[in-house]
Amino acid sequence: MRKEEIVCKPATSRNPEVLWAQRSDKIYLTIALPDAKNVSVKSEPEGLFSFSAMGAQGESFDLNLELYGTIVPEGSKVNVGLRNILCSIQKEQKGWWKRLLKSDEKPAPYIKVDWNKWCDEDDEELIKSDFASDDDDGAAEIGEDESSDDEGMLYLPDLEKARGK
Repeated sequence: MRKEEIVCKPATSRNPEVLWAQRSDKIYLTIALPDAKNVSVKSEPEGLFSFSAMGAQGESFDLNLELYGTIVPEGSKVNVGLRNILCSIQKEQKGWWKRLLKSDEKPAPYIKVDWNKWCDEDDEELIKSDFASDDDDGAAEIGEDESSDDEGMLYLPDLEKARGK
């Protein structure tokens, strides 16, 4: 019996940490990669999302996701910041996805829920009504330092304050 030598080569690219949240019309992906260079984000209508970039130390990062539903690439936005890359991906049809990825297998460990941006179906209606109301306590106002929906990211007020608790 002949022994075969197994050589473990270092991976040529790594997967960045990804945080995700959704609304009825959008998916938000936050890719945690400080000082990213050569950022490339592509999305296709059938729900294919790909990301690549170089890290601060010159390492390569790649990400390929097959999203749960179809999307509108033209309605998607990307904002490259100093610490992360924010992606707002428009869903083709309004509605709540059961999960981020098409596959019903457990997602990779680098994909996590972004609880800071997460919103349930019931909460979305509550937040919309807070933005429309003029007689609130200011909890839903967008400050100068906060992102607006025009930048692809929706500011979320403190849900406990919005509920009046």
